[in-house]
Formats: sequence, structure tokens, C-alpha cells
Amino acid sequence: MMKVTEIKESENRKTQQIVELGTLLENMKTEGDGKLVSTMRYYLQFTDENARNLQTRKVPKVIFAASFKKVDGIQVMMTYNGIVLLEINGLVGMDEARAVRQKVSEFPQTMAAFIGSGGKSVKMLVAFTRPDGSLPQTREEAEAFQGVAYAWSVNFYRSLIPYSITLRRPSLEYGCRMSYDPELYFNPDAIPVECEQPTEMELERNLRDADATEMNSLIKLMPGQARHTALSGLFETSFSATLEEVGSVTKEEKLKPFLVTLAGYCFKSGIPEEDVVRGVFLYFSLKPREMEVRQTIHNVYLVGSNFGGNPCISHEQILAMQTSEFMKRRYEFRYNVQTTEVEYRERNSLFFDFVSMTERVLNSIAINALEEGLQLWDRDVKRYIYSNRVPVFSPIDHYLSHLSHWDGKDRIRLLAEAVPCENNQWADFFHRWFLCMVAHWRGMDKNHANSTSPLLIGPQGYNKSTFCLSILPPQLRAYYTDSIDFGRKSDAELYLNRFALINMDEFDQISVNHQAFLKHILQKSVVNIRKPHQTAVQALRRYASFIATSNHSDLLTDTSGSRRFICIQMTGAVKINSTINYEQLYAQALQEIQGGERYWFNSEEEAEVNKNNQAFQQLPPAEQLFHQYFRAAEEGEECEKLLAVEILGRLQKKSGFKLSSTKIIHFGRILRQLSILTKKDRNGVHYLVVER
Repeated sequence: MMKVTEIKESENRKTQQIVELGTLLENMKTEGDGKLVSTMRYYLQFTDENARNLQTRKVPKVIFAASFKKVDGIQVMMTYNGIVLLEINGLVGMDEARAVRQKVSEFPQTMAAFIGSGGKSVKMLVAFTRPDGSLPQTREEAEAFQGVAYAWSVNFYRSLIPYSITLRRPSLEYGCRMSYDPELYFNPDAIPVECEQPTEMELERNLRDADATEMNSLIKLMPGQARHTALSGLFETSFSATLEEVGSVTKEEKLKPFLVTLAGYCFKSGIPEEDVVRGVFLYFSLKPREMEVRQTIHNVYLVGSNFGGNPCISHEQILAMQTSEFMKRRYEFRYNVQTTEVEYRERNSLFFDFVSMTERVLNSIAINALEEGLQLWDRDVKRYIYSNRVPVFSPIDHYLSHLSHWDGKDRIRLLAEAVPCENNQWADFFHRWFLCMVAHWRGMDKNHANSTSPLLIGPQGYNKSTFCLSILPPQLRAYYTDSIDFGRKSDAELYLNRFALINMDEFDQISVNHQAFLKHILQKSVVNIRKPHQTAVQALRRYASFIATSNHSDLLTDTSGSRRFICIQMTGAVKINSTINYEQLYAQALQEIQGGERYWFNSEEEAEVNKNNQAFQQLPPAEQLFHQYFRAAEEGEECEKLLAVEILGRLQKKSGFKLSSTKIIHFGRILRQLSILTKKDRNGVHYLVVER
């Protein structure tokens, strides 16, 4: 028998259990002693939102698609049932709900149908299977199969019943509250609908609600506006036209012509008589003459004809309002501040994710408007979409602002421990870097950047890149990249705004010539760019933090130090955790930062990082030659006093290795870094060395 998941919620905790479907549905027919559903229905009659929410939370939730088990706070699928839950909401009451339940139970595809917990909805269960009678075993296959099954169910029932099915994003974890319905319909022998296993989520587009609400002439004229807003707009345009025709009412004898003209324009605009009277009293103190004002307006309305036939509003105003109504009714738009693109999704379709706007989409929107009789062209669509009518959306801020409260368990260091190494400070260093990444996402330090980067070192097959990607939750992985070209400087700087995390994959392949720019990009706090065909320079917010991977250990070339990298020599492959609780992971970071936890590396930690990185330093050829032919003199030891250029000349003569002028310039820095004793005179700095 099919197993489903029942979730109970109390003030302090959530519990869940796996129950048999038939038993659960039978229990819905006989409400227990607690009468939770009846109590909830009673409280739904009142306006106290807190009381309603409290009673609603007491009613258990049921997930029909699969049975789940909690593992470290993550729902792990145990078995998939192939059940789709459909909802018909917004019914008048129990009588209509009973009629709808009866209607849908007549179809052989319906496994179960019951009145929802609120008493104004009907829930339906439809079972599916693959042609061979099997069901998906992995979560990935189950999610794809559920999407196709959901789309089939919506299309099938919409074609047979005159009720709107509420569209929900197909999800294995989507469910509904337990209900109480003594006449609940359940057919355990319903034949499952057969569906092929898709290779990925395939949902049908352009599903529309079957029932369209009939609008009166006023709303048709000014679509998308509330009644009082539409009336106010029409009255103001009528008043403006009256002022233009009659002039202002400065003398008593002008009042009557003004009222007659105004009433005429309002009549042609379809404004109800009482609303005209109200509008007049807002502009003029005529309360003592109310009867005269009312009778004048009434007489104009009595002799008038073609009410609402010639509104006093310009064609451009009507088109602007119709455009706004069409766009809001058919689509959702948002301006993504990280991609700097407008994104959209169609309302009442089974595509729930926002996608980038393209020329193809713009043309499709214009064609859809023309099909509705709206004279909306592609330039009008662009004017609307690329305006402040489209709200701004920040994906990272949106994700972080919707996290739950941290439960106190340290998950950041636990994530770091998935990387096996012998550095006992790695978990603490990763914790500090992770806090710094989140803090800069929140814009808490606009004067500095997260200039420190973990650098994972290990052979191929150690899952280094997989670990880097797993740091971001699935909702933010569109803002991850492991492909950045430091040779294209303008593009690399734009990446600081475009991405949340950048993986410098194969770090050892970064050219020595790009090291200076790499240092610059790591510490750059603001992105100053000039977009193509524009003259103004824009300052964009930096979001990006860096992480890196390499197969080789001798990869640091900066002779001035390497505090910007946390080099970790891996001793084994990363232990990939497929059940990372990202909500708690990032909730921990936020709560610690807000609680005052330091998210930057202090001088002591930087010194430790530098000390650890010495093992990964790539010695320049000149330094290697120096160690081969010379050593630093000890205090009081007989030695030679040589200038850097003299030492370099001997090295070149002894080894036959030719050094460029650039290496000659940096050779003095190398000698100073080796802490060699020096003597300074008018000829320069002499190094005390002993030739081997």
C-alpha cells in the first residue's frame, strides 16, 4: 500500500511520520476528539489573523506524492507514490464544495476527492505510473515525472469541469492540511494514468483559467484600476475639460454653466451620478445648495443619451492603462540587479521560474496583445519593460532575507570538514571566510572586499570543483562560475557584480603576467564600468567572493607574501554531502554576523595563513640559483659584501642561466625576503654572503 507523510506542528517543534494512505483517508471521515478541523473552520470566520493562523498550524499537513524522512533537517525521499494533488479553491461554501466533489469523483482517473480543511475548496488525488507499471526510484527522476503528471492532470480536468484549478509549482513536498469530510470519496482501485518517464522537467505552457470575469464598461475603459481609482481618474479628466471650455468659477453666474458642462462630460465618461455629486463637493463649498447641485446634475443625466459612450479621456491615457493591465494580468516582470537584465514569467502557466527577456519574447508579447485587440507594438512593450514599472529584484538579498532562525548547530565548520586535510586550522579559516562572503553579500563593508580565497590543492578526481559549487544553495547557483579570464580585464571586473562566488579553477594556469591584476581584482570593493555606447561611468556593487582549485602545490609566485590565499593540501577526496541544510547553513552565518562575530581576518590569522602558505610558494629561478651557489652569512662570520647585481652576475656566470631585466629588478626583493645581513654605503646595499 502507498505510504504518505504526515507532518504535525506545535509551538516548539515539528514532527512527522509515515502513514498508510488508506488509513489516513479513512481517518478524515471521522474527526477525532480534538476536532482540529472544525475548530479551524470556526476561527476562519473571524478577522483575527493571529488566531486563524494558530488554529491552522494545529491541523497536520499531508504530503501525498512520497514518503519522507528527516535527515539533519533535510527531507529525504524514501518512496515515491506517483500521486498528484490538485486543488479547486475559492468556492462559495460547503454546498458548492460538495457539488464539485461529486463531479470530480465521477471520473475513473480520480483516486480520491475531499472537501478541503477550510470548507471552501476541493482536493483531488490522481495516481500515475510508467507504462511498465513501475515508478521512479531517485528523487531526480521522481521530480521530472511529477512535473509531467501534474501538467497532464491540469489539462485533463480543466477540459471536463467548469471550475478553475489552482496552479501550483509541481513539487514532491507540496501537500495540504488534513481535512474532515464524512462523505470523502476514495477509490483504491482507480487505474493509474500511464506516463512516459521524461528526461527532464517538461511542462506545458500557456495554460489559462477557463473562467473569465465579466467586467463592466467602466472597468473595461480603465482596466486594472480599482473602481474608486478609475472613477477618480475619469472625473479629473472631465473636470479638466470643463475648466478648459468654461473657465474657472469666479462669479456666481458661472456656476450653473460649469455644473451643466461638467455633468455632461461625466455622463459621457460613464461616471455614476452620485459620484459626480461627491466630486463637486470636494472642489466647491456648496453644501447649503446641495439640492440645487443634485437637481442640476440629475437633469443633465435625464436628458443625456449614450451613457459612457464618449469618455473624456485621451487615447494615450487609455492605451497606457490598458498596457499596464495587460502586462500585470499576463506576465510577471522583475529587473535582476546582478544580471542587469529584465526577467519574466507568464502567469497562469506551468512555468514557475523567471527567465531572461529576449527579442523573441518581446515580439511574442506584442503579438499576444494584438490578439486581444490591444494596439500595442514592440516599441511600446520595450518602453514598459525597461521602465521603473518593473520592480527591482536582488536574488542574494531575497534569499538571505527569507531564511529561518538558526537552530544553533555549527554547519559551516561541518561543511569545511568535508575537505580532508592535515591543517587543523582549516575549519576555522573556512568559517571566517564564509562569514566574510555573506557579510559582503549583505553590503556590510563597502570599503573593503572579501580578498581572501581558499585554495584547494589535490589530484584530479578529488571533487574539488564539486565542493566549490556545493557552497551555494541551488537557488543561487546561477550566480556561480568557474570560468574567468583575467586577460579580459573589463569582463573580469563585471564578474564581480554578476556572480556571488567565482571559482578560479586550475589556479596554477593563471599567467604570471596576470598576477598583479589578480591582486587588484581580489581587493576591489566597487566595480566602476562604462557600458557600451554610454559615456557615464557606473559604480556597481561587488558581490563576488573567490575560491580556487589546483592539481599542483608549487603555485604561489608573489614574493611579497600570500595572505590572500588559504592553501589546503587535501589528503583525500571531498566527502560530498547531498543533504546540506542550506537554510540553516546561511542562517548561522547571518545570525553570527548580526551577533557581532568577526568576519575579517586579523593580523595574527593572516600571519598564520602566510606561514602555512610557505610550503606552496613557487621559488623564482634566481632564488633557487642563489640557494645553490650562496648562503647568508652569519653574524661575525668571514664573508663577502656584494651588491645584488654582483650576486646576480655570478649566478648567471656559474649557471649559464640568462635572467631578464625584470628578474634583476625583483632580485633585491628576493634577497631582502631571505633576511640576509646587509651593509649600506654610498654605492648601495651590500649583502653579506658566503659562496658555496
